[in-house]
Amino acid sequence: MTETDSGEVRTIYTPIADTATSYVREPEGAHPPMDYEGYKSTALRHPKQPLVYLPQTVTEITGPQLGPVLMGENDHDLTVQHEGEPIGERIVVSGQVFDTEGKPLRGTLVEIWQANAAGRYKHRWDRWPAPLDPNFSGAGRCITDDEGRYTFTTIKPGPYPWGNHYNAWRPAHIHFSLLGRAFTQRLVTQMYFPGDPFFAYDPIFNSVRDPKARERMVSSFSIHGTVPNWAAAYEFDIYLRGPGTTPFEEAH
Repeated sequence: MTETDSGEVRTIYTPIADTATSYVREPEGAHPPMDYEGYKSTALRHPKQPLVYLPQTVTEITGPQLGPVLMGENDHDLTVQHEGEPIGERIVVSGQVFDTEGKPLRGTLVEIWQANAAGRYKHRWDRWPAPLDPNFSGAGRCITDDEGRYTFTTIKPGPYPWGNHYNAWRPAHIHFSLLGRAFTQRLVTQMYFPGDPFFAYDPIFNSVRDPKARERMVSSFSIHGTVPNWAAAYEFDIYLRGPGTTPFEEAH
């Protein structure tokens, strides 16, 4: 059990003992459409036929078994993975991973990747004229602790042009990938920073049509999490699918 700041008590899952028998499916519109007019490349890669939903079997409801042995010592700290320090604003990004019932998920793999402070990825196809940083690769991972918490130390990414339309720029963001406790809980999303001036002009951000859902993709600045004389802090909690409703036979 764990207690929140408001005094609410939440049960923490034990991965093996609390394996759900099914997971809820998100309602239509919970995620961006696969074909979004403003985001041109979706027209080239989205399915042309309606999705076929298959029954959830033991393969889907049991997740990958992960442990600290898979993690490198500096996987969570993107600022110490090379001989020198990367250039840019050092930040700490942290949060908790919950399911839709509000239960923290321990032992969940959290992976991130991002551009550097100049807005450039260390990738062969990213060739816009911004400098690469030899001391920053832009990728990290960690496993949530017993209260579902994760923490990364990194460099605040810069915005970058992306060629979708005339003068198209992406807001600064960090990509997140989470596996959850089961493969049906897999989530890939992006974390943004508060007050970004490019929000209004970015079709990827605005492909999430619900304004409240868009707000959940924006992190919160945390003065309490900020490390004095070292790094600013941002908090970003993430909610994955929760267990499906236990079926009951109707009374006769």
